[in-house]
Amino acid sequence: MSDDDLERAAWFRRQARAVRSELRRIPATGKNADVSVDWVGKEERFLPAEQDWRKSALAAGGDAQASLWASAERVREEVFGKRIFVRGVIEVANFCRQNCSYCGMRRENGALRRFRLAREIVRRVINESLPPSVTDLNFQAGEDPVALKELVLPVIEEIAREKRLGISVCLGTVDHRLYDELRRAGARGYIIKLETGDPEQYRLLQCPGTLEKRLEAIQYLVRTGWCVSSGLILGLPNQTLNQVIATLDLLRSLSLSGCSVSPFIPGEGTPLSSEKAADLDQTLNAVAVLRLSSPRWIVPAVSAMNLCDSSGYVRALRAGANLATINLTPSEWRGDYQLYRRKRWIMTEERVLRAIEQAGCEPSPESWVAASSSFPSLASLLPASRSLP
Repeated sequence: MSDDDLERAAWFRRQARAVRSELRRIPATGKNADVSVDWVGKEERFLPAEQDWRKSALAAGGDAQASLWASAERVREEVFGKRIFVRGVIEVANFCRQNCSYCGMRRENGALRRFRLAREIVRRVINESLPPSVTDLNFQAGEDPVALKELVLPVIEEIAREKRLGISVCLGTVDHRLYDELRRAGARGYIIKLETGDPEQYRLLQCPGTLEKRLEAIQYLVRTGWCVSSGLILGLPNQTLNQVIATLDLLRSLSLSGCSVSPFIPGEGTPLSSEKAADLDQTLNAVAVLRLSSPRWIVPAVSAMNLCDSSGYVRALRAGANLATINLTPSEWRGDYQLYRRKRWIMTEERVLRAIEQAGCEPSPESWVAASSSFPSLASLLPASRSLP
């Protein structure tokens, strides 16, 4: 090992000791009252002659990949035990004022049948079709202030009174006043993805608004007490490894409660429909990198992984993910909630529970929002530097 490699290994050990010290100070949510992290030795194989261990981790295959995933899984278990958070999602509307090049619900997709669910339908789903394993309910829509104000807000006000579910929303970049109204209504988690942290790529893909405005929204949400989860897309056309690393650094600087990584799927009715889909193995390596870089993050397994491979969801849990989502959208409207393509892989309760069991885990009785609220941020312990010394 060269002097540079030894120096990088020493840097990594210092960061790991800082994480271990912090994890021991704060009780875990799993069965371990006193936790420790012993993943340093495993990850030293990912300390390359390059400037960033994550580049080698993202490209890992074979035995190196197996070691990476096992290390991420072990870190997750040190912090959360074997429990996987289970949330339900209701996709309440597919109107969107944005025009993202990768999304089938973009405003210029004239072939898409648009919908907003009626309040009565949403209430019926919650009152009659909510699986017992669900501890959180997520309301998701295109960027549609009408659905937010006329549908989501009043429904959240009703169910929040019962205080039995964690409530989160994924409604895009909206006026700060609406964030405040949602929080007063009873929502506590906000999912707002960057997709890419590269300003030029953000602009070329026509991501929502500007990257600056998106970051401003995230910072406002964090500052006003929300548990915020963000995310990125891996395998975007012409995406470079440096762009991925820069995005990971940016995400780690934002005091997030969680983060997802989704494989790029060429969407029907989008300018990118003929592009190549992402490599699932690299996406799952990114899941492991998220876990190792930020041990206390909520890291979802996403249904798009099963569009790449039927075992994608299970493999994501084995690579360190710790949240699964049951789709509760009524079947009549599911096909029109077209993030990628009309033919979707729907994660039902049966599929989610089977995936959790196959991964050797069990459903958590606790809400992810409640768990995130109890965790202080480790951002100050793990600096989001773009390179090792």
